[in-house]
Amino acid sequence: MRSRGAQVTDIVVLVVAADDAVMPQTIEAINHAKAAEVPMIVAINKCDRPAANPDKVRTDLLQHEVIVEKLSGDVQDIEVSAITGQGLPELLEAIALQAEILELKANPDRAAMGAVIEAQLDVGRGPVATVLVQNGTLKQGDIFVVGEQWGKVRALISDTGDRITEAGPSVPVEVLGLNGTPEAGDVLNVVSTESQAREIASYREQAAKDKRAAAGAATTLDQLLAKAKEDENVSELPILVKADVQGSAEAIVQAMEKIGNEEVRVRVLHYGVGAITESDIGLAEASGAPVLGFNVRANASARNTANQKGVEIRYYSVIYDLVDDVKAAASGLLSAEVRENFIGYAKIKEVFKVSNVGKVAGCLVTEGVARRSAGVRLLRDDVVIHEGTLKTLKRFKDEVAEVQSGQECGMAFENYDDVRADDVIEIFERTEVERQLD
Repeated sequence: MRSRGAQVTDIVVLVVAADDAVMPQTIEAINHAKAAEVPMIVAINKCDRPAANPDKVRTDLLQHEVIVEKLSGDVQDIEVSAITGQGLPELLEAIALQAEILELKANPDRAAMGAVIEAQLDVGRGPVATVLVQNGTLKQGDIFVVGEQWGKVRALISDTGDRITEAGPSVPVEVLGLNGTPEAGDVLNVVSTESQAREIASYREQAAKDKRAAAGAATTLDQLLAKAKEDENVSELPILVKADVQGSAEAIVQAMEKIGNEEVRVRVLHYGVGAITESDIGLAEASGAPVLGFNVRANASARNTANQKGVEIRYYSVIYDLVDDVKAAASGLLSAEVRENFIGYAKIKEVFKVSNVGKVAGCLVTEGVARRSAGVRLLRDDVVIHEGTLKTLKRFKDEVAEVQSGQECGMAFENYDDVRADDVIEIFERTEVERQLD
């Protein structure tokens, strides 16, 4: 995902926390920016914190050949705080200065061209692509080709969630009106006619099919026998991956391919976007594989099937945790882990506005218990849209510690308001357990 970001940008703003200094993700981002040969500006964030040490960040960056201006290098560095707003005008100035030096210009009057940052299949809206317009202006009604897909712009949604009629260079927009979900990283080009768009898309699709077929056919019998012999000595850990968006799913699969050595390797049987379904559980059971969900959940029938068939479903919201767990399972070195126990589910029946509290969800606890002290996640169409804690848990007018299955209650989230009828609230507790491999 970072590499894709570096490919489509003109200037990289590297955000480093002043109280954390350089972390593995920072090093990865630096490497991608260097590989894409994109100039960098360092924003040292969280400078309002007592533990902030911006100079440590500057010296740590030296080890990765990033020499900032304060240490007489040529990389601009600005101390900022997202909370207080300190340094943000200076950061914008630095970006404008860098853009001027690089002479970054785009022509808004030509047919639009852009890159797909992310793509997903949205319930109700169909395939949706988040596109960064790089040249020209994308307008409502434009016919375009993106990878092996084509479409006509039905609607453009801005980063603030408003509908807009056009998007110029460097504007990110959600594009509705595709005939299928493109791959993250695909290039979007506006064309003049629908027939031209269909023709280009079908040609690309056929070319991709031919390429895959050629790759599969280019093995001789000797190669097949050698591979079979090689595979005999390799232990495989099969897994199934489902994620909320295409980019995350691809990034996880790429990370999985890097795990392993000549004795053990991870094999991704299947990966996809959206909720975990019964067919995923069926495939996992047949192969003896666990199902890994990244920011998605299993629907009710899939959960029941998994319980009956003994298929393990694991949920993650941090990609590093998922990779670390799979690495540990593959190597057989299993340390104590923090496991989440789902203690209950509640369905939102109605949403009320209450003064001094905000939006309160009138819920029915459908499974287990709802507990005031536990963690909660909000699911919409089995995709996680918020994780946090409860501000209030009420039964009638009284604040209570827990509510049993089958009872109604009122819930309000801490610092979160976007709740809707039919959303599902998942209640979980974290416990530390010793792990061992069977």
